[in-house]
Amino acid sequence: MSSLRSHTPEPEARIRQLLPELVRKCIHILIALVPWFAALDRSYTALLLMGGILVYSWAEGLRFMGFSTPFISGVTRAVLRKQEQDHFALGPVTLGLGALLALILFPPRVAAVAVYALAFGDSAATLVGRFLGHLRPAFMAGKSLEGSLSCFAASALAAYLVLSDWRIAAGAGLASMLAEALPFGDFDNLAIPLASGITILILLPL
Repeated sequence: MSSLRSHTPEPEARIRQLLPELVRKCIHILIALVPWFAALDRSYTALLLMGGILVYSWAEGLRFMGFSTPFISGVTRAVLRKQEQDHFALGPVTLGLGALLALILFPPRVAAVAVYALAFGDSAATLVGRFLGHLRPAFMAGKSLEGSLSCFAASALAAYLVLSDWRIAAGAGLASMLAEALPFGDFDNLAIPLASGITILILLPL
């Protein structure tokens, strides 16, 4: 029996899932604005991220208990995946924390690449994997080779545009791809920027 299995949904189901997933990833990609804000004021940007995490956590906690908050709860319900509807949706929290850790731990250009890997690499992996992915080896826990390669391409391209070094860009892309491919769930929002940033620091010339 082949180790490659197809777990893609039927075309009609994929079409129904496409719009909320596109909206979800458009929101996800907004984290790419963090390096731009950080270039203006790094400390203020970190405070904004912390504030956003706290406000979302408060609103999501209320939603989980059956209450609703203006705007945040409505947006959250519109983009929730089926498996997230009955528990606290952790994705936005780990998304903000991933960007925050990149700002705290890495120099500005490395932090920018790490955040772009999170914004573009992870989004490319999800959209391509969910709607175009067919090759799903058993060891990838349901994720697709097409999605992983898309993560590599998007992350490596972003790294090259910032650092102008294909060797470092390829390393950052590979680290992002491996972090996204592992079964971390929502915690890949932490793993991707950390893996990308640490790899770049290792590969940067002294």
